[in-house]
Amino acid sequence: MAFEAELALAHRLADAAREAIRPLFRTGIGSERKGDRTPVTEADRAAEQAMRRLIEAEFPRDAVHGEEFGATAGNSGRTWVLDPIDGTTAFMAGRPIFGTLIALVEEGWPVLGVIDQPILGERWVGLTGTPTTFNGTQVRTRPCPSLSEAALATTGPHYFDDHDGEHFMALAAKTDHKRMVMGGDCYNYAMLAMGQLDVVCEANLKLHDYAALIPVVEGAGGVMCDWNGDPLHAASSGHVLALGDPARVEDVVEALACGGH
Repeated sequence: MAFEAELALAHRLADAAREAIRPLFRTGIGSERKGDRTPVTEADRAAEQAMRRLIEAEFPRDAVHGEEFGATAGNSGRTWVLDPIDGTTAFMAGRPIFGTLIALVEEGWPVLGVIDQPILGERWVGLTGTPTTFNGTQVRTRPCPSLSEAALATTGPHYFDDHDGEHFMALAAKTDHKRMVMGGDCYNYAMLAMGQLDVVCEANLKLHDYAALIPVVEGAGGVMCDWNGDPLHAASSGHVLALGDPARVEDVVEALACGGH
């Protein structure tokens, strides 16, 4: 199987992050504010350091791009993209809906992705050309016959600026807003891959926020794209859509475009 060694390493990375994070969950550990005002904890840093050590030992030529410790250059054309705790706010609130994100990006395109929830022991694995698995069992997105029936999720309206927020609300107005989900970070994409949600819409995401999600969602039969419907890659703007049913892409892009008019 292609990427066999890389996949085995990705599992070990997720295991190492779990070991770093679990003892600190619901312990009341403090946090600091980074330059962008987002919180960071000892758990974020310990988990990323543990993963970096394993990558450097096993694939020393690969670059590493992590949320907490930045970019380390490589010369293989490949980059491991790490977000040790996607959803630090949820972690700090004692809510087990955050996740560790691990991606392998080749020439700008994510080919392997892991979403790991260390407290619940849940792991989704996506690999180009193979079906997505949840704890070893294949999962699929669900069909969505119309946008008006879609369950929409986003981490929170306060993550949109006024302009993006208007576009998001235009989309929300065309979905089933009695089923809208707020909060969740990467966990929403995992739920979409399992057929529990239909659309996730976010803005201002960084590569470490979305790279791992793409193989997971697409290997489950869904699609990820930007707000124009174009495929996501390392240089994308951070306007991110995930859809369980690819047939709804045009509807969602059209609804977003109506915002602010």
